[in-house]
Amino acid sequence: MTHTDAGAELDPVHPVPIPARRAHGLSTAEVAERVARGEVNDVPVRSSRSLGEIVRANVFTRFNAIIGVLWLIMLFVAPVQDSLFGYVIIANTGIGVFQEWRAKKTLDSLAVIGESKPTVRRDGAAVEVSTSEIVLGDLIEIGPGDKVVVDGECVEADGLEIDESLLTGEADPVVKRPGDAVMSGSFVVAGGGAFEATKVGREAYAAQLAEEASRFTLVHSELRTGISTILKYVTWMMIPTAIGLVISQLVVKQHGFKDSIARTVGGIVPMVPEGLVLLTSVAFAIGVIRLGRKQCLVQELPAIEGLARVDTVCLDKTGTLTEGGMDVTELRPLGGADETYVRKVLGALGESDPRPNASLQAIITAYPDSEEWRCVESLPFSSARKYSGASFSEGNGESSTWLLGAPDVLLGADDPALAETGRLNEQGLRVLLLARVSGELDDPGVARGASATALVVLEQRLRPDAAETLAYFAEQDVQAKVISGDNAVSVGAVAGKLGLSGQVVDARQLPSDQGEMAKSLDEGTVFGRVTPQQKRDMVGALQSRGHTVAMTGDGVNDVLALKDADIGVSMGSGSEATRAVAQIVLLNNSFATLPSVVAEGRRVIGNITRVATLFLVKTVYSVLLAVLVVCWRVEYPFLPRHLTLLSTLTIGIPAFFLALAPNKERAKPHFVRRVMRYSIPGGVIAGAATFVTYLIARHHYTGKGSLEAETSAATLTLFLISMWVLAIIARPYTWWRITLVASMGAAFVVVLVVPWLQHFFALKLVGVTMPWVAVGISGVAGVVLELVWRLVDRRVPA
Repeated sequence: MTHTDAGAELDPVHPVPIPARRAHGLSTAEVAERVARGEVNDVPVRSSRSLGEIVRANVFTRFNAIIGVLWLIMLFVAPVQDSLFGYVIIANTGIGVFQEWRAKKTLDSLAVIGESKPTVRRDGAAVEVSTSEIVLGDLIEIGPGDKVVVDGECVEADGLEIDESLLTGEADPVVKRPGDAVMSGSFVVAGGGAFEATKVGREAYAAQLAEEASRFTLVHSELRTGISTILKYVTWMMIPTAIGLVISQLVVKQHGFKDSIARTVGGIVPMVPEGLVLLTSVAFAIGVIRLGRKQCLVQELPAIEGLARVDTVCLDKTGTLTEGGMDVTELRPLGGADETYVRKVLGALGESDPRPNASLQAIITAYPDSEEWRCVESLPFSSARKYSGASFSEGNGESSTWLLGAPDVLLGADDPALAETGRLNEQGLRVLLLARVSGELDDPGVARGASATALVVLEQRLRPDAAETLAYFAEQDVQAKVISGDNAVSVGAVAGKLGLSGQVVDARQLPSDQGEMAKSLDEGTVFGRVTPQQKRDMVGALQSRGHTVAMTGDGVNDVLALKDADIGVSMGSGSEATRAVAQIVLLNNSFATLPSVVAEGRRVIGNITRVATLFLVKTVYSVLLAVLVVCWRVEYPFLPRHLTLLSTLTIGIPAFFLALAPNKERAKPHFVRRVMRYSIPGGVIAGAATFVTYLIARHHYTGKGSLEAETSAATLTLFLISMWVLAIIARPYTWWRITLVASMGAAFVVVLVVPWLQHFFALKLVGVTMPWVAVGISGVAGVVLELVWRLVDRRVPA
């Protein structure tokens, strides 16, 4: 920077005097004064639900209200064992609250680790502060990849280009000069500078939008939407069925009031699949906690579900397959250029960029700056241009202008240097061209007529875990597409070293039509020379073919594609802009964490789909039994204690273990259809078989105690069929699944043989004939269930 006097400074590109106070930022006293006035950027970086909100969301639900009212009624009209269902709901809700609170603590602690730290200038020194510590009037420094966190006015600009597409929809970056407005929510794509904060907190443009976008949420997922749809249908079925049951038990049969109420409640309670919602919350929360231990920040819980459904992963090469660092392995002067002079040029170019990318950082390390050379003007690297540049005064009166970038962009197709570049690229090496130009840097056509001076050969460091991760995706039937701004041949060579084979495509040859592009994407595996806008178009093209797309990246050129992808995955060391739009941030920068995220999502979705069938089979048979009781004008066969016992042994306990079990199957769409196609026939078979047993028992038993004997026979049938459903859901069998099913069966046998448990649950099998009839009916129903479910698999699409 060129100094004039003590009172003002000049911007290097636009020499307009900048007041010293603005150039040096606020003083400590001024910051304290603004904090006292409340002029602080108080919008939280992340908004997670408070403990109170978590409790309210888990406790005050529609079905908890229904169960709660019925529980209070039972406490007054029936023995305590008929009120057990209420205690079960309290326990389940408590578990749900505790697990989600643990997930909140995990998310909040990870968010602090991953929080960006803007650089502000105070008392003339650059310091990092948290976003919430920025005050009105702060001078904030920005560079490539930085997100603009508050509204402001540009004070300094050095080739500053800001992308405002996330706010305005305008794809082209906007060049900013001193005096121009900058908006929160935009991000820097090239150059650097500083701006003064003019609006902070909730007054800043897009602040509310940003706060809402980063909110911890349990909504907007197919799984939760599907469960809500199912619960809505259940409510509609419950109301008329419950009314009919109340009338039949209280009016038609004219039983004692308390006994009629108990049997009515016994018919209503099992219709409610209350544990399904709680179990889903618990499964999601435990997923967040497990991933948190692996330093993976899940910005939104449904992202776990989304990544489980992914069938295509688009990988950015730099920072994903390769580590961020590079090494200069060779310098090849062209056209008789003097190597010593070339080294001076490269050293000066490195010094000209205050925020060098990985390639330039390698050059800085290899070639120290020459003190005689002074940068007159600079052009920061842009992923759209594929080159950077600078003009120098060389100290001997000479001046020169240089570009450093992609050889195939800066040179003509017939230039002999490209042949050598191609050979190096085939070895997986990255090659940059140093070229001298005669035009002005701000001229869009400055590269025309560039004189090739030297090739800079860089070697990228492969991530040690990349090959293993790519192999995992191949095993899981997830397509991997490498999308990079680098030379296609070079990227293809890197992918080949990692075991990823397939067609290599230069993105400049891709058709612009979405349908044709989608076809090319299906055929190709590695794509080079991709522009940021093309990355976005490629994601859209893949989605148009029905693919669920995940995009990984760490650079500012990945932001638009990350935002449009079904799931955006950012590296923790990536730019602030990429972390802001990604749903998942890998804080340890390890690409190898992705399989864990995919596996966690598949575990959650696959297992919830499994256990949802258990819950909804119970809902269907409960509704059917209530309808049959009303139509046959008989006593409802069960007390609440019977169904609490059955639900606990055949649904509650097994579902908890099954929901947390490993599951590698890729999540499939149409959750409601997939669950209901098993639940409806399963529930109908269970309900019909149980009612048949009940009617036979009514003819078999007479006299005192007959109702209890009839109930016991019906309970035996319902338990055996429910166990058969559980045995099907638990497949494929492992030792612990077999142990789980066997333990539930053994627990029921204990209830039947221990006298005080018989009395407590009002269960006692009378005689020999009727229990064996119940077993026979259960066996027939089980065979029918197996046949029907297999038929459903073949005939009813998922």
